Amino acid sequence: MTIAVIDYGMGNLRSVSQALEHVAGRGAVVVTHDPAVVAAAERVVFPGQGAMPDCMRELDARGLRAAVLEAARSKPFLGICVGEQMLFEHSEEGDVPGLAVFPGRVRRFPDAGMVDRDGARLKVPHMGWNRVRQKPHALWAGIADDARFYFVHSYFVDPADRALVTGTCEYGVPFTCAVGRDNIFAVQFHPEKSARDGLQLLENFVAWRP
Repeated sequence: MTIAVIDYGMGNLRSVSQALEHVAGRGAVVVTHDPAVVAAAERVVFPGQGAMPDCMRELDARGLRAAVLEAARSKPFLGICVGEQMLFEHSEEGDVPGLAVFPGRVRRFPDAGMVDRDGARLKVPHMGWNRVRQKPHALWAGIADDARFYFVHSYFVDPADRALVTGTCEYGVPFTCAVGRDNIFAVQFHPEKSARDGLQLLENFVAWRP
């Protein structure tokens, strides 16, 4: 089995690939910017870091858009951080269109909502460990509800179809932090930086038969 980690110049590729190698068993993890390698892989991981406009521009500059869309249609597919956001129709960050795999928008944390329960001001970006409330999905197997995962982001997805939501979190306001449908699972947090539970999620992805 080959797992392709898509390299469009905007992801934390070393951490992602090393975490996958740790759980992949005999599976081969390949970091690639070659659409043909993505097409040939049995599983695809779509990571991302940085600003959404830059990510979309670099994806197109490397000729990877069609390969990502086909992978999202046809094989187990894991989106991480901006790799989740890019699956939606539009982002407030730079007023840029996404890949429109899922209906909905990417929104910035609202300034008015950035206070904790004691009234203290919360910083944006949301950075650090936070609890994730699960909704049923195979990729949560072996992970306790309300387990903590590591986040670094200023924007979050707002799905138009609430049936897509597989995980929620709260940072001043409640927000969607995981989505899934058919062969796609995508998360706002970084499983590769989330200790045992993050590795468990990646292991579940490697074994997933959607």
